[in-house]
Amino acid sequence: MSMTPHRFEAARPLIALATGDPAGISPELTAKALALEDVRAAARLVVIGDRRVIEDGARIARVALDVEWCPPDAPLDAASRPQVIDLGNLDPASIERARATRQGGEFALANFRKALLLARDGHVDAVSFTPFNKSAMRAAHPGYDDEIGYSLDVLGLPGPASEFNILEGFWNARVTSHIPLSAVASQITREAILEAILLTDRSLREADIATPRIAVAALNPHAGDGGTFGREEIDVIRPAIEDARGAGVAAEGPFPSDTVFVRARSGAFDAVVTMYHDQGQIAMKLMGFDRGVTLLGGLPFPITTPAHGTAYEIAGKGVANVGATRAALLLAARMAARKPRGPAERTPQVP
Repeated sequence: MSMTPHRFEAARPLIALATGDPAGISPELTAKALALEDVRAAARLVVIGDRRVIEDGARIARVALDVEWCPPDAPLDAASRPQVIDLGNLDPASIERARATRQGGEFALANFRKALLLARDGHVDAVSFTPFNKSAMRAAHPGYDDEIGYSLDVLGLPGPASEFNILEGFWNARVTSHIPLSAVASQITREAILEAILLTDRSLREADIATPRIAVAALNPHAGDGGTFGREEIDVIRPAIEDARGAGVAAEGPFPSDTVFVRARSGAFDAVVTMYHDQGQIAMKLMGFDRGVTLLGGLPFPITTPAHGTAYEIAGKGVANVGATRAALLLAARMAARKPRGPAERTPQVP
């Protein structure tokens, strides 16, 4: 049975939820997500994974599954209940809990790739996934750096794309991401900063924030203190902000990174653009570790996931908090409802 392109339903978009790392909390979060009434009211879910893994997650989470089990080529808009596409790609008995393995990475990548291709071809409106383990992903796919690069490769897109962390309506973007801290300064260019600001502005507008207010963080302590601690703020960051303002973006800065989140949390800004990964991640996770969402922005459809990781230390205990997974799915539903998508007409590049 072959699938036909999905017909967009404005009230309840169709979201593909890929099951993540099987050795962590992803199976139980996937099962818990299927039981969330507010998520089911906002979107129709198509979960991708292995029936045995998801049933084991439901056992751990102590939830009853009310779903329709489907083969990989089942039509995706005919069921009244959430659908689970059973790829039959992993026996949970073969996975050691709380250990990153190539087998676990292959399972998560297969599920994610299937979700991406469904969205690319117009069968679903958005993609979400429960947490991956990057060590397992790299063992399965040595060229894997992060979900952004992998998604661009699968979709055959050049970018730009970026990772956003979102907590209850407040966004954090960054200029550089998964690179060594020693390489950050060389990657902070006027062009890269401008690109990050413009992408942030566009992504916030797609999420229904009409006039985004964006703060840009400094790289150096005290925002360089007039050049005493570095000149990046003077020579690179401030000119990029001026470029963005010239393009009509409400951007300000550069602000010292140890105070900019205090101002943003008080409501002065909708987003902060930071220069490197942990500059923003530490602040965001301190403000709401179990509620934060990661959005992959700049792609043809929303892709969301909980901002936390696979939590190996509590895997199998049934205590994983589903709050961030819920927030990720609800964000994907809101964004997809605003912007229907058809087939992306791209050729996948990653086998």
